[in-house]
Amino acid sequence: MVSRTVSAVASVSLALVIVGCVGRVASIRTAVEGPPPPSATLAQLWVDPGDTARDLFWGIGGPSLAPPASTPFDVEARDDNGFSVSFDVKSPDGMRWSAKIGPEAQTEVVVSRILWGLGYHQPPIYYLPSWTAAGPQQTRRESEARFRPKLPTLAAGELWKWADNPFLAAREFRGMLVVLLMLNSTDLKDDNNTIYDVKEAADGVSRWFLVRDLGAALGETGKLFPRRNWLEGFERSGFITRISGQQVEFDYRGRHQELLTMITPADVQWAAQRLQRLTDLQWRDAFRAGNYDAAIAGRYIARIKTKIEDGLALRAAPGAAS
Repeated sequence: MVSRTVSAVASVSLALVIVGCVGRVASIRTAVEGPPPPSATLAQLWVDPGDTARDLFWGIGGPSLAPPASTPFDVEARDDNGFSVSFDVKSPDGMRWSAKIGPEAQTEVVVSRILWGLGYHQPPIYYLPSWTAAGPQQTRRESEARFRPKLPTLAAGELWKWADNPFLAAREFRGMLVVLLMLNSTDLKDDNNTIYDVKEAADGVSRWFLVRDLGAALGETGKLFPRRNWLEGFERSGFITRISGQQVEFDYRGRHQELLTMITPADVQWAAQRLQRLTDLQWRDAFRAGNYDAAIAGRYIARIKTKIEDGLALRAAPGAAS
């Protein structure tokens, strides 16, 4: 009797999940079919970077905002929640930083550089292969880390939602999703999305909608601790698996797959065309900013360029892992 009750409860729960998912998909599709946002609104997410190639080694912050590599950082807090350990630290010049250690450090820098190179807003972030943490008990060397400065002119505020935002009807928004799929960004959840208040207007706007915490990428996709920063898994993964009319299916096993239902073949081609504009130097610099070995970076770039070609041709080519 108890087992039947549990089974019935499980069936009802599953039915509610399915109904909820169907409802979200319908809501997303309705929003996508609406009028695109005005240019002033779109500029809060994306701006055309123009014909001058952006510096993808230093990124938006340039060398002047880079963390001091040879001085200790005072540790103010440590957070062991989530996949990667992160710290709140302060450098001797008084700047406060968010530092994340582990395999996501490299990937977050690379993916952030690529998005910024395409015109999507990103905060300044940098990679250090090692650094010194100074605490009340001891001073010690820590492993590689991603450093993000906490700038008074760039204040992180509320979150924004993938399925409920002003950009759903914009090709540039859906194109960003395609780019993240190409890079096997597997953690498409709302609490990675942040609205920044820009005290000194940059790119003509005083608010930025951006995707942050991009480290779960360049490996395999999945919902339960997929392997990040894994070249062999990235090389084996596919991109487009099927195209039927205006629907595109992807080799993606990560979170919130309902978001992919908004993507059309034209969105895929738009994203591929934008990625194709990045120069070979920009690709190398993006991976150099994450301290990748040149040979490993070359293999990553070759696989990404194959996905770009598949996107331009709208070619379904499942990877070896499919």
